[in-house]
Amino acid sequence: MPSENAFDASAPAQITITRDSPQDVQTRQIKIFLDGEEQSELLFGGAITLPVSPGRHVLRVDNTWNHKDLAVDVSPGEKLGFVAKNSAGQFSRFLLIALGAGPIYVSIEPAPTRSSR
Repeated sequence: MPSENAFDASAPAQITITRDSPQDVQTRQIKIFLDGEEQSELLFGGAITLPVSPGRHVLRVDNTWNHKDLAVDVSPGEKLGFVAKNSAGQFSRFLLIALGAGPIYVSIEPAPTRSSR
């Protein structure tokens, strides 16, 4: 009988990517890729949870204007969270307001930890 602290290299892990940042410009979809395979498109307010095997994985977020890659090491049973967002500089914001289009930059970063208070 295995100990409750035994290491199980086959335990499933999860990566959750949300798109709910208040700094997001809330326009343009973000395509989510895991290890080179497209998984989903997120609109503002969306989220996706991907089951992954333990080990190294590459997340890519792509808004068709630009993309960012993030390599992550996932431990067995680990649940990682990330936030993807589209953002614009001041000039880009002006173009978005005036023309309805402009350069929008995509990013992905670890999700802030939320306390249970």
